[in-house]
Amino acid sequence: MTPITEVEGRRLALSNLDKVLYPATGTTKGEVLHYYAATVAGPLLTHLDNRPVSFLRYPDGPDGQRFFTKNPPPGTPSWVRTTPVPHHDDEQARQVVVEDLASLMWAANLVVEFHTPQWRADAPGMADRMVLDLDPGAPATVVECCAVALWLRERLAADGLCAYGKTSGAKGLHLLVPLEPTPADRVSAYAKGLAVQAERELGDLVVHRMKRALRPGKVFVDFSQNAAAKTTATPYTLRARPEPTVSAPVTWAEIQECRTPGELVFLADGMRARLERYGDLLGPLADPDGAGRLPDAR
Repeated sequence: MTPITEVEGRRLALSNLDKVLYPATGTTKGEVLHYYAATVAGPLLTHLDNRPVSFLRYPDGPDGQRFFTKNPPPGTPSWVRTTPVPHHDDEQARQVVVEDLASLMWAANLVVEFHTPQWRADAPGMADRMVLDLDPGAPATVVECCAVALWLRERLAADGLCAYGKTSGAKGLHLLVPLEPTPADRVSAYAKGLAVQAERELGDLVVHRMKRALRPGKVFVDFSQNAAAKTTATPYTLRARPEPTVSAPVTWAEIQECRTPGELVFLADGMRARLERYGDLLGPLADPDGAGRLPDAR
């Protein structure tokens, strides 16, 4: 029998709570739901606020079938907010907006990664943040990503921009920069310029093109997620990896001092302690007063 629970006045059917989703750690679906409800709901909802959500679903765990969806899943309750989104071949396209604990728990029960664009639902295509996805090509690891991140931080600071870091929850690192609302194509162009410059300055370490043959031993600075149609793993989301890894905010001291990949792997059961110690390290992203302005095109 599927248990029914009430969350903020909404009745939810939470299914298969004893199902093991992460065999490497024995983490069950019930523990995943507890992570979202009791550990990270506050900061996660801040970063989901007013953003259309895309879901990577993995209902049978990371070793099972995965499928990425932007459309509201079948059976989406009527009380879950959806918003129209621009779509090149469907003027009626809509996506879910996770705006409260009930919506968060409904989505988490589907076993999902949360992915969001760099813009908000009330201003489609107007980015209020920039992202640089640092993706290492083996044998490079997140250690090399940290070296690139430190260079990018200084380069961004030279343009008056402040960068914040988080792990991807997979192999790499994400840098996020709060911006005054700016057209996504302009942000993409600026981010590409940074990636090209990083490759020019750090040629032994960086590549700005996605071509696989170029990437072994180097860090791919992926600027493409700034395009209006693209999304990035939302801070605090769990990832479909062998263990319940988190896309976790990190300090610049942790980035600077990282010497082995394991130092920047964070699991669900460690996030409460990090939040108690640091609070939400990405909280400044939600503060309009901290938003930067891209330099004028040169």
